[in-house]
Amino acid sequence: MPTSPNQKMKALYLMKILEERTDEDHTLTISELIGALSEYGVVAERKSIYSDMEMLRHYGLDIEMRKSKKVGYYIASRRFELPELKLLVDAVQSSRFITQKKSNALIKKISMLTSNHQARELNRQVFTVGRLKTRNESIYYNIDAIHTAINSGRKIDFKYFDYDLKKERSYRKSGKVYSLTPLALCWNDDKYYLVCYSAKYDSFVNFRVDRMSDVSISDENADKVDKKRFNVSEHIKHSFGMYSGEVVRVKLRFDNSLVNTVLDRFGADTSLYKCGDNCFEVNVEISESPVLFSWIAQFGSKAEILAPERLRKAMRDLVEELNAMYNRK
Repeated sequence: MPTSPNQKMKALYLMKILEERTDEDHTLTISELIGALSEYGVVAERKSIYSDMEMLRHYGLDIEMRKSKKVGYYIASRRFELPELKLLVDAVQSSRFITQKKSNALIKKISMLTSNHQARELNRQVFTVGRLKTRNESIYYNIDAIHTAINSGRKIDFKYFDYDLKKERSYRKSGKVYSLTPLALCWNDDKYYLVCYSAKYDSFVNFRVDRMSDVSISDENADKVDKKRFNVSEHIKHSFGMYSGEVVRVKLRFDNSLVNTVLDRFGADTSLYKCGDNCFEVNVEISESPVLFSWIAQFGSKAEILAPERLRKAMRDLVEELNAMYNRK
């Protein structure tokens, strides 16, 4: 009787069958395992199956036996448990910076980490209000290049763009290539940002990763940055909408109903100072930007800028400008 070329791979095919077709709710008998192996052209006897499973156990595969009306075998534990995989799928599916095409590809790979039966439970739809997918297909590879540049101490070269009314790319600086020192990738308000250091302006600048194109690792070494000057957590904490503005100390007053909102925005270690029966004040360092004013404005009379005076004036001017616009006939 001729031997199948796959016969020497019997143990590997057995592992594949167990991983793909079994879990706590789905077992396979020895006869079923022999039948499954035959699909790969592998001939097996009961005794050899027991021997191969014992070898796979020594290898690290958690094969368990369950007795009911029949004796079945299954993979009891895996590197990722099903709830963990569901969490990963939800994160990928709801992530705005990953395109739909890449999301589908990633979820398919994640599904291969469990049995075919449990993989069906990963076919989930996570609906998040306003969380539309990016159209920049290259973002996946941009992130990899950025990480490589950071780890190897190199600058990165890239172009930066906005979308025009035709939904086409409009490159800033007429398509000129930026060459900057990448410091960190950070996630803020469901968007991926790259924080760079500009030696020319001796400042830190933020870029939306999904608005970057032609990203490549430069031959130039990264500029030296004093670690005492840059802290990713503090940088994000000070930024509103990741706008790169001057960091100023601001005194703000809030209605007591906004305690949770303030702590969520500025951190649980923020000091709150009671200033009346229904309000409190905070002193925080904030990156001055248009987003700061819009954030304050959303709370109406429940939030107020107390200092510095120039920010109070800027807020007042904005309110007067909006009032004039909405009073036009």
